[in-house]
Amino acid sequence: MVANQNKFYFSPEDYLAGERQSPIKHEYRRGKIYARVGVSLPHVIIASNLDRLLGNHLLDNDCIVLPSDIKVRLEEANCYYYPDLVVTCDERDLSSDEDFILYPYLIIEILSPSTAKFDRGDKFADYQTATSLQEYVLVSQSQMSIECFRKNEQGNWISQTYSEGEKVNFASVDFNCQIELIYRKVPGIEGKSKKEEVTK
Repeated sequence: MVANQNKFYFSPEDYLAGERQSPIKHEYRRGKIYARVGVSLPHVIIASNLDRLLGNHLLDNDCIVLPSDIKVRLEEANCYYYPDLVVTCDERDLSSDEDFILYPYLIIEILSPSTAKFDRGDKFADYQTATSLQEYVLVSQSQMSIECFRKNEQGNWISQTYSEGEKVNFASVDFNCQIELIYRKVPGIEGKSKKEEVTK
């Protein structure tokens, strides 16, 4: 995120009103507004692959996959974020006509050099205030590496990392697939993987 140079406090209502008219997206964190950074081609391809794979998997149940055009409202943390992908299974979200959801179930963020530290730290802490959230996934766009944080029965977050050749599991929505499908057609990653297979 890139900070807006205006140091005044913005109310959530002011933010939403401005965002609905803005040509670019901003995130909101405790009174401050941040412009979203641009994304790379690998980022877009990974997001598209995940959207398609998860969307097909959830086609016949009550959950829905939403891309980065929808905001997540975190009331306790006083934030609005645009996750790269979010799954909600809550009827209150599914029947809402708002431009944000309140009950995320699975959130996926695709890491970039400028956002990785924030996505792993303060942003994850903010997301954890959503009691509906069951799983938080961080996807590298520079190598085949996916880290899943899952909330266990005690309410603690346990991490598991997947790498090349492994099957990825998003336990919150009972989704499984080979990691290579998520990185399919990603420049610099898929080609490297195929080259390594040929040289073995």
